[in-house]
Amino acid sequence: MSAVANPATVAECLRVGAGFSQGDRNWIAEQFATLDARLAGFHADATELEVSVKDREAKGQKVTLECWIAGRQKIVTTSAEEDLHAALNDVRDDLRRRLNDAKTKQEPRHNKHLRDVSQPAAEAETQTDPDTDPARAEAETV
Repeated sequence: MSAVANPATVAECLRVGAGFSQGDRNWIAEQFATLDARLAGFHADATELEVSVKDREAKGQKVTLECWIAGRQKIVTTSAEEDLHAALNDVRDDLRRRLNDAKTKQEPRHNKHLRDVSQPAAEAETQTDPDTDPARAEAETV
């Protein structure tokens, strides 16, 4: 995997939506800091996160975390946990799982084509040269 020049971080990409104030942003960014390692593989200017809450601190509150990464489908995670801290952790963990799943779906597990193409070319070079093929060199000396 090639290194990203400007890796995405939660602190740089996070926006707070409905139900949160800008004062909550730093606290939420701290809660989501463990996502930094997973987001580092994406460019910061092509990555956005938005967290919002509906009916904050009321029965039936719903926390939503949306993630947009250029070239990929939008990922939306939600939690109906009554405790705001638990709900934030729930959407964070769900996003991490879904990013990992998306990565494994996009990257091939085995690239047989590359493996098959590189080996025969190397073998063909060694077998056509009698100086490097011991069976052929032995046959010529007998």
